[in-house]
Amino acid sequence: MHIGIVACSAEGAALCYRTICDEAPAFMGRHRHPEVSMHTHCLADYMQHVYTENWQGVAGLMLSSANKLKASGADFLICPDNTIHHAFDLMAPQSPLPWLHIVEEVANVAKQHGFRKLGITGTKYTMEGTVYPQKLGATGIDYVTPNADERTRIDDIIFNELVAGIFAPESRAYFQQVIERMKDAGCDAVVLGCTEIPLIVDDASSPLPTLDSTRLLARAAIRKALE
Repeated sequence: MHIGIVACSAEGAALCYRTICDEAPAFMGRHRHPEVSMHTHCLADYMQHVYTENWQGVAGLMLSSANKLKASGADFLICPDNTIHHAFDLMAPQSPLPWLHIVEEVANVAKQHGFRKLGITGTKYTMEGTVYPQKLGATGIDYVTPNADERTRIDDIIFNELVAGIFAPESRAYFQQVIERMKDAGCDAVVLGCTEIPLIVDDASSPLPTLDSTRLLARAAIRKALE
């Protein structure tokens, strides 16, 4: 099946695309991967709506990309961006194609691994929003978010560094500090709930096992494409 990627930020979308192309050959054969198309409106267009919490405006941009990907021949859609999933329920009823939901994929894998309490990292809209609590609650998984000061610093790192491809050692150290505190609070895994965070934190550098939302979505898309 033909995968359509509704992209938002370049770094997260690129990691998702590369994961599909890098990991599909294990299932399909050397150099093989499903057909993939991507469309993105510029990040500034999304952020002007996100900053004012105009989720209907975000949904309109997602739907615009969905229609263009439908016209390109895509069979189903994914969006490697946790923040704009706040608009998912506004957009989905009008979508011309079915979607995989990034947070549902994270919750499913967390349940499969038997994790009971997750630390949530991401933009402030993800850490303070309702999408992760709703999806984790449906699977009976508890969660912890960083405190207010930590949420502000993490949000700054994401929007001032990671989306621009800047990966500073001191920012990695800060993520490690926050994750260590969530480990002390009883978390048994941490969600990398912004699709750029896996570019600076991974299992080797994290005090907790990581749930990499970007790669988990990409792997789910490979499985779906091969059904």
